[in-house]
Amino acid sequence: MGLRVVTIALTATLVILLVFGYLLVHQIADGILESKRSASVSEATTSLTRLQQQLRSTDLRAGSLYERLNQLADDAARQSGQYQVIIESPVSGLVSGGISVESVPPELAAKVAAGEGIWTQPTTVLYADPDRPHTPGIAVGSTLWAPGQNRGFPIYFIFPESDEAATLAMVQRVVISLGGLILLAMGLAIFLSTRQMSRPIRRASIAASRLAGGHLDERMPVRGTDDLARLATSMNGMAAELQRQINELENLSSLQQQFVSDVSHELRTPLTTVRMAADLLIDSRDDSDPDMVRAAELLHDELGRFETLLSDLLEISRFDAGAAVLALDPCDVSALVADEAEAARPLANSLETPLVVRAETEAIADVDARRIRRIIRNLIANALEHGESRPVEVTVAANDEAVAVTVRDHGIGFEPSQAEMVFVRFWRADPSRVRSVGGTGLGLAISLEDAHLHHGWLEAWGRPGRGAQFRLTLPRRADQPLSHSPLPGSPDESGVEVTTSTGARRLPIVAAATSRESR
Repeated sequence: MGLRVVTIALTATLVILLVFGYLLVHQIADGILESKRSASVSEATTSLTRLQQQLRSTDLRAGSLYERLNQLADDAARQSGQYQVIIESPVSGLVSGGISVESVPPELAAKVAAGEGIWTQPTTVLYADPDRPHTPGIAVGSTLWAPGQNRGFPIYFIFPESDEAATLAMVQRVVISLGGLILLAMGLAIFLSTRQMSRPIRRASIAASRLAGGHLDERMPVRGTDDLARLATSMNGMAAELQRQINELENLSSLQQQFVSDVSHELRTPLTTVRMAADLLIDSRDDSDPDMVRAAELLHDELGRFETLLSDLLEISRFDAGAAVLALDPCDVSALVADEAEAARPLANSLETPLVVRAETEAIADVDARRIRRIIRNLIANALEHGESRPVEVTVAANDEAVAVTVRDHGIGFEPSQAEMVFVRFWRADPSRVRSVGGTGLGLAISLEDAHLHHGWLEAWGRPGRGAQFRLTLPRRADQPLSHSPLPGSPDESGVEVTTSTGARRLPIVAAATSRESR
């Protein structure tokens, strides 16, 4: 942040300095050149008047006119020392000081030849000596009249601007130096100011990060009464209120977890008693009337569901309390899937749902077999319940990194936006739908916790009318992170190549449904 602010401020300062420096130098240059032009015109007018008087007082019978003009040009240049003189005669140009006739701009020569008057024009002073550098200058032109002549002689006063050019160069150096010093001072001042202002903000960011990391006792020091001090006070107040509310939520969560655990344990004793009484009723149902038999069977079934719900609640309370632990052993996941699928055959037959299993010959991974069995059992039961009597396919694949299991049904499915909601406790896509299997509504939530406990993935895919697919991916070794799964996450990806431990092959996702008679 500080570097960005300093860069922006220095860029803006540099642009301002360049604009104002250019305007300043341009204004000074215009003033110097205008002053030089005015002084040149005044000096040239005075010299022209003096030369005109000297020429009129000359006795041309005693000497040549051109010799006199040459002498006057040399005398004028020597006396002034500020300019050189060029007088054009019909024979040649009379030049003083070794300058070139080409120093006279053609535009100025045209103006002098067109009429009387004094004319000025910027020019470049060229010297007869090629080693002498050219300099900028001002040319002042007019006409010199000789006595007894019916024509005038163009005369030009060439004023070099060497001193003015040196002055402008010095002004430019001064402006550049001052601009550099101002830019450096501004950069230092902005850096110090930004650092002074960003230090509390940086402390606030660090404090917020530590608060987010669980250090609820983190506070900012408050110095002064400015806006930054008020920011620190607000941050401290927010942290204190956040700590209070989190502590209340933690206490409430602990009480809730303890309550669920205590209630679950306390209910086991009367539930066991009721179970014994229900078993007696079931055993003696031959001696009872049909209504009593039906009541005893309903009581027996609901007690089983109640026991399952209590077990799930206890398991959820262990997850919430962070007390769930793994008992890892090398297991063949394919064998676990085959056992659970075989255990689910009676349920599949009762629902008239074909159950197809395709598994690798060997898919060894370090897992807690009890928890993995529970995940597979929940996924198969869920697929059978929502499969609408259409085939349910269970697929197992493995590669060098992971083992994956997918359970696919072709039933009612769910909206893509509900893929995360299916793992929420007691969530139901259709509240009016009656559970046919008798689940507790906690199966998928517990399965997700079991997958996370293994550092694995449990993902859901679904489309209305097309069914659903759940994919469980587990690392083959407990300390191995997952990067990809051996099986696709959705049926739309069924054409991808799957690399397994035995090589690359294509696993089909849809299998032929088995007939009801063959099950």
